[in-house]
Amino acid sequence: MAGLRKPVVEVRRSQRRRRTVSAYRDGERVVVLIPDQFSRAEESEWVDRMLARLAAREERLGRSDEELLIRSRRLIERYLSEHGRAAVPTSVRWVTNQNGRWGSCTPADRTIRISHRIQEMPDWVIDYVLLHELAHLVVPSHNARFWALVGRYPKAERARGYLEGVAAAAGIELTD
Repeated sequence: MAGLRKPVVEVRRSQRRRRTVSAYRDGERVVVLIPDQFSRAEESEWVDRMLARLAAREERLGRSDEELLIRSRRLIERYLSEHGRAAVPTSVRWVTNQNGRWGSCTPADRTIRISHRIQEMPDWVIDYVLLHELAHLVVPSHNARFWALVGRYPKAERARGYLEGVAAAAGIELTD
């Protein structure tokens, strides 16, 4: 249970800070920045809240290639099962060199790469990107048959809109 112990927390009060609270890791310690006028009870509440947020963020960032493979199997079973082995990748992994797309697939060697930029996005968005790439193993192009496969995912349109919004806000020009 050593991994569950509470980290060392340093609280820094600021007279310039009015309402915002933030936190970050500095080595093994967590620094929480709060307004100076917060009571001890508010401080305690916000420290707990910020530790939970940091833990959740770190868990999302710690998503592994193995988790992607497990997710892909679940998505294949649910949305592409009638295609059998055609939809099964040889590898699925997170990559840091995807600047113009959320994911990519090479049908020739059956590999899928997913941009690390989506690791912090909601699970339903990650599932959409992963299903999009899995569908390319069945249909390599973006034709009507391909979009029909992707459209089986109930949150496909919502996820596309989410990704388009993220791209627009970040000024990212994406290729499909």
